[in-house]
Amino acid sequence: MSNEADEVAVPGESSSDDIDWVLFGLGSALLLIIVSTIVLFPQGSAAVIDALYQNVTSQLGVLYVFTAIALLGFLLWVAISKHGDVVLGANRKPVYSHFSWAAMLFCAGIGASLIYWGATEWAFYYAEPPFGLEPESQAAVTWAVSYGIFHWGPIGWAFYCLPALALACTYHVKQIPSLRLSTACSPVLKSQTDKWPGRVVDLIFIVGVLGTAATGLGFGTSLVASATTELTGITDGIGLQFLIILLATLLIALSVYRGLDRGIKLLSNINATLALVLIVFVLLAGPTKFILEMGSVALGNVFQNFFTMLFWTDPLENADFVESWTIFYWSWWLAMGPFIGMFVCKISEGRTIRQLIFGMLGWGSFGCALFFIVLGNYALSLELNGSYPVIAQAIDVSPSSAIAGIIALLPFGKFWLVYIAIIGLVFMATTYDSASYTIAAGATRSLAEHQHPARWHRVFWAIALGLLPSCLLFIGGLRELQTASLLASLPLLVIYAVLAVSVLRMLKEFAAAAR
Repeated sequence: MSNEADEVAVPGESSSDDIDWVLFGLGSALLLIIVSTIVLFPQGSAAVIDALYQNVTSQLGVLYVFTAIALLGFLLWVAISKHGDVVLGANRKPVYSHFSWAAMLFCAGIGASLIYWGATEWAFYYAEPPFGLEPESQAAVTWAVSYGIFHWGPIGWAFYCLPALALACTYHVKQIPSLRLSTACSPVLKSQTDKWPGRVVDLIFIVGVLGTAATGLGFGTSLVASATTELTGITDGIGLQFLIILLATLLIALSVYRGLDRGIKLLSNINATLALVLIVFVLLAGPTKFILEMGSVALGNVFQNFFTMLFWTDPLENADFVESWTIFYWSWWLAMGPFIGMFVCKISEGRTIRQLIFGMLGWGSFGCALFFIVLGNYALSLELNGSYPVIAQAIDVSPSSAIAGIIALLPFGKFWLVYIAIIGLVFMATTYDSASYTIAAGATRSLAEHQHPARWHRVFWAIALGLLPSCLLFIGGLRELQTASLLASLPLLVIYAVLAVSVLRMLKEFAAAAR
């Protein structure tokens, strides 16, 4: 059998013999158990999920805050130190252009969730502001337009960057032919890397991807469904949402089947361009002066109060702002980190460590800030001048229905509803084709620098990724989707500490070899 597999193997792809069947089986079985439990016991599952979210955020939330602080400081130190000059791989020139590299990391890193929250997140902060401020006050407006930029800024991208850095050191610099998270931890795990401790690390990675895929695909599905409903009048129900997940899953499967360059890179470049066109049109067709002025206020407020926002934990428990938003976001970025990091590592050959860190923190934060400034302030202007009840629609119905409503008010509104539905669908695909690619890579024992996981393996995980969000949308909504990321991120708090120590040891090793 193995000889036949080798004979038909596609050049540049691993064969079935390279797959870690134990890890593949454990990941598949775990997904099947979770999905079956939710389908068979929907009400009980929803109650358990809600209790878990409340307990974890209230009791362990401060751990995420301290992790975020330490992580940003560590990465900045590495970038500005002499270690920042280390080139990732033997190729001294980046394999991908700056635009393609930035487009792929941006589209993989944020997906349709950025449109989902970019236009409406401020509404929740305006109605229930941080720091005990009076709701819907002038001060609440300033913080409402600022906090989204903070949550989607350098801290979030730092959670992506550490796994990318650790994997790049082992994969490109040390030339270890494996993209498994356990391999990035090998300076600490040592001989246990290929034994059960390493397998546990890799299984946690797969769980993290499945959890965050459920969250991101759920947000994207709601966005596309609301745009479709606004355009056609079709009821936004479970049937429509399942159909959208099916379409996204097929698009993801097609993309990963075509491979990194002909599928994922192509979709990312197209979607980055489409997103920029949308942002430019809204800026020019909307209240341009108001958008730019509020954007200036928001950026200034974030720069002035960055450390206040970073360290704030609300110890007096005046509200649940930190638990509902900051802790959720840090857990989401943390759970997504290994899969985004693995993908960014794969596309970063030829760049220096400094370029990798500043590129991820800078380009990622800049792209997210654009969405929040333009889409968010356009929506805010509609609320303030009475053109559309954004807050009521976002909070009482859903953020996605509010987005559909404000997009419909643009010139040529029906065209832009179709446009945003397409962007949402493709954003879902560009994020989770990367996810299925990296799960397949993580469950492959050996993967050379210019080799890719087997096609059927990538397509299997692309299809599997659609199962969990379908079930979570079936039993509930936002809280269930948030909890999937939160629970998936818990064990990764420990693994991130191991990754940081591993990076330190590898950097010392590289410095000693260069002397």
